[in-house]
Amino acid sequence: MSYPTDRPATWFVTGTSRGLGLELVRLLLERGDRVAATTRSVERLASSLDGTATTNLLPLEVDLTSPTEVEAAVARTVETFGGLDVVVNNAGYGYLGAVEETPAEDVRTMFDVQVHGTWNVLRSALPPMRAAGSGHLVNVSSVLGLLPFPGWGLYVAAKHALEGLTGSLAAEVAGFGIRVTLVEPGYMRTDFLTPHSLVLPGDTVEGYASIREMTSAHQAMPGTQLGDPARAAAAIVRVVESGDAPLHQLLGSDTLSLVEGQLEALRADLEASRTLAVTTDVPA
Repeated sequence: MSYPTDRPATWFVTGTSRGLGLELVRLLLERGDRVAATTRSVERLASSLDGTATTNLLPLEVDLTSPTEVEAAVARTVETFGGLDVVVNNAGYGYLGAVEETPAEDVRTMFDVQVHGTWNVLRSALPPMRAAGSGHLVNVSSVLGLLPFPGWGLYVAAKHALEGLTGSLAAEVAGFGIRVTLVEPGYMRTDFLTPHSLVLPGDTVEGYASIREMTSAHQAMPGTQLGDPARAAAAIVRVVESGDAPLHQLLGSDTLSLVEGQLEALRADLEASRTLAVTTDVPA
């Protein structure tokens, strides 16, 4: 089992100023675990934690898109706490707009944060974990990492990339005693759908009335989502402590329903493809 039972665990968590990341940091500190919490603003994190001061908290202002900064942050964590047990890649933001109206700069920025940033953390965290022969890597994806959704093309693309990366990673590091989990939550009562965390395209394209309606509906959603971020944080801790969680850990009844529908659609496509698929084999 890669989670320590004889001492406080050391966690490295990204995206901790708000939402799920903040709730996870609060819970871990309450448990007595040691937490390196990355943020774009240490001041905002301190304010979010109501000025909580503890030797178990190492706040780190890090640009996750910078390999050098990430490497230094992980090194400081190991130096401060003597090791690294769990990494939670949680940093990210939403983007709601049609594929046609999403500019190239927005695409690059999204992938820099959601994919390249996660990759930077993984590259830096793996050496000490391999040396220890243990550890747990948790990548926070989304229900939209498992299914497409109109208007969310950029966010979906980044989360699908994260899903593929994580699946490959899990197979690569299993022999080192390192566990890997994708956490896939549905809608939670965080500020994800507010201007703090949701980006819209600067210019829209006429004709996408359904996307505009969806945007308005999502902007009106905060406070009505099914998911509780504090409960989701507790679920992540259970995933790590259990030692036998599946690669894909879904969170939320809405996620279960949507993914079940996606599986049925994929099965229908498989059957519809079967006759033509076998015609492309080299003749025996």
